[in-house]
Amino acid sequence: MASKLSALACIGKESYGDLSPRSHYSSMPKYPKGVSEQVQGSEARAIFSVIGMICSACAGSVEKAVKRLPGIKEAIVDVLNNKAQVLFYPSFVNAIEDVGFQAALFEYETNEKYTQVCRIQINGMTCTSCSSTVENVLQAISGVQKVRIALSTEEAEVHHDPKIVTYNQLMEAIEHTGFRAVLVSMGDDMRKINLHVDGVRTDNSMRMVENSIQALLGVQAVEISPELKKISVSYKPDMTKPRNFIRVIDSTGSSKRFKATIFPENEGGGRESHRKEEIKQFFRSFLWSLIFTTPVLLTSMVFMYIPGIKHGLDTKLVNMLTIGEIIRWVLATPVQFIIGRRFYTRSYIALLHGSTNMDVLIALGTNSAYFILYTLIRAATSPDFEGTDFFETSAMLISFILLGKYLKVLAKGKTSAAIGKLMNLAPETAILLTLNEGGNVIGEEEIDSQLIQKNDIVKVIPGAKVASNGFVLCGQSHINESMITGEARPATKVGSESALAQIVRLVESAQMAKAPVQKFADRISKYFVPQFRISVMVIACPCALGLATPTAVMVGTGVCASQGILIKGGQALEGAHKVNCIVFDKTGTLTVGKPVVNTRLLRNVVLHEFYELVAATEVNREHPLAKAIIEYAKNFREEEENPAWPEAFDFISITGHGVKAIVRNREVILGNKSLMLDHNIAIPADADDRLMDTEGMAQTGILVSIEQEVTGVLAISDPVKPGAQKVISILKSMDVRSIMVTGDNMGTASSIARQIGIETVIAEAKP
Repeated sequence: MASKLSALACIGKESYGDLSPRSHYSSMPKYPKGVSEQVQGSEARAIFSVIGMICSACAGSVEKAVKRLPGIKEAIVDVLNNKAQVLFYPSFVNAIEDVGFQAALFEYETNEKYTQVCRIQINGMTCTSCSSTVENVLQAISGVQKVRIALSTEEAEVHHDPKIVTYNQLMEAIEHTGFRAVLVSMGDDMRKINLHVDGVRTDNSMRMVENSIQALLGVQAVEISPELKKISVSYKPDMTKPRNFIRVIDSTGSSKRFKATIFPENEGGGRESHRKEEIKQFFRSFLWSLIFTTPVLLTSMVFMYIPGIKHGLDTKLVNMLTIGEIIRWVLATPVQFIIGRRFYTRSYIALLHGSTNMDVLIALGTNSAYFILYTLIRAATSPDFEGTDFFETSAMLISFILLGKYLKVLAKGKTSAAIGKLMNLAPETAILLTLNEGGNVIGEEEIDSQLIQKNDIVKVIPGAKVASNGFVLCGQSHINESMITGEARPATKVGSESALAQIVRLVESAQMAKAPVQKFADRISKYFVPQFRISVMVIACPCALGLATPTAVMVGTGVCASQGILIKGGQALEGAHKVNCIVFDKTGTLTVGKPVVNTRLLRNVVLHEFYELVAATEVNREHPLAKAIIEYAKNFREEEENPAWPEAFDFISITGHGVKAIVRNREVILGNKSLMLDHNIAIPADADDRLMDTEGMAQTGILVSIEQEVTGVLAISDPVKPGAQKVISILKSMDVRSIMVTGDNMGTASSIARQIGIETVIAEAKP
């Protein structure tokens, strides 16, 4: 059953669905007894040629035998055509022959699909019809499962089966529609990197570099751009890494003059460079159009009211053809056919694919105005026929449309600026450490942060940005992760890529997803048809309708991302007006997230020694309050930026309560009242009063016990953010309910909630 017997291909596929209904026993259970309908695995369909069946009883025997097997979803036996169709799961075992019939597999199909996500930048799309044309072309390709196109970012996300259609075929299909396609990424199992190669003097040198890279295991494709000294490598990340490419390039040739680096995105070939070039092109086109259109406008609408000039323009050259008409025709022609050539090109491509887009409407409208020049031809050949021209209409329309396009690409560049700001948060370089077999550092190298690979060990110096997610192997520091978590805490997470890169991809994906109102607008835009009146044809172009929503989504998601708010797509953004309740975290969201420590000693101890014991106990904890205590304790150590605290033994962290350790042979316990009571430690009245005072002032109170005696109370306050109260007030005016959630005690939480106007509080919440 694992193979397909092509020898039996004489039975036509078209007859598969024409199975006799008389042989299907509807009383049979869909699944065998004891087999759940939630069978795991991919479905498969098989057509068998069954020899030996002579009646319905024979068909029933075969069908019963098949249906008893685990993993069978459906079985239909056709006694007339001697065939059996089985819809099953791969765990199916052939048992037809066990009931006395000879069986052979005729056809085997499986619905198991391998999906690859390919992102392609599409340059040249100007309106909804352009994106719809590309989308329809891609959807029609066999093997393409899903297509999403973002007109505002000029990018397509295509889910396809690489066994059926490759990304190169997808790009060719896009190119055939008249747009330029540039591969951005090919999914998790395939990556692409652009390298800049210095030292290349000839095309032969570039080919030498190309051949060296192509020979590496795991390299799938290599593209070169000699004029940019750029080489693009598509590779499998589980087989090779970008640093291998750089090493190979640097060692290529006898003179070793080549030097490879990451190709900067803002140089030729990048998305940003294309956008800048597009802005320049539209500005130049508009400028030239304005130069030719202005005199056309003046001769037709201004100079005609100045007597002396009017007489000169009305002077007849050939029969009734005037000087003014010839001047307007000469000036309007370059605007119509040279500057406006893009509209003819794109409208031809659109019509070729059976669609009408904005360019078709513009071409029809301006041509209708321009080709009234046939009246001028008649005037030149007739002594009594006065011609009429509308050259100023066609020239002005093209000028205004070019101005609109220039403003549009300018706006598109600004809406994507938020993602650029996010990416700028990542460091450009990282310090890579080289270790010997004993684990000792033997070398350091500064590399591009994009070249960091899995299992690399990098050094992060104080104050530097962290280039990637990872484990902290040695040393200690305090990293501000408030952009992601809302709190400053140590970096201990691990991941194949940085959280920042994942956030950027989430924002880009959100900008690509269409909101429901955008889908509705796109459907309306498809039904715009050319009208006969010029004004209707130009004004009715659906570009504003098709661009308004995606531009709004881009601006909304981009600006929110820069403010730390992630919106997962246009649908979520559109549904935001229905929100009637918002849940806020306390630390770092409603509060500043930078705790301030105050001390109240209850026994005669030296403050310096007190904080030696406290810091030594808390240094092993990863709680933000613990870090605040340690930072405060450093104030009692003179001229020591990273002091070494006494060693703590038998350290125990009790989640939600506090910590316990032995420091300098003394038992130190830090935590809340319940922790003290659990250890049979009496709480003095003045300590209890101090705790009540701290809660009333929206502070967190921590009891410190040394040798089974409460020695002091630490009051830690996290000030409320200046704008928090205003935000809650605005939400109240919008009838939006606010809830605060925190792991802090109810007294502190309630006090902060009262300050900012929140009525519902969930305190002492566990992680």
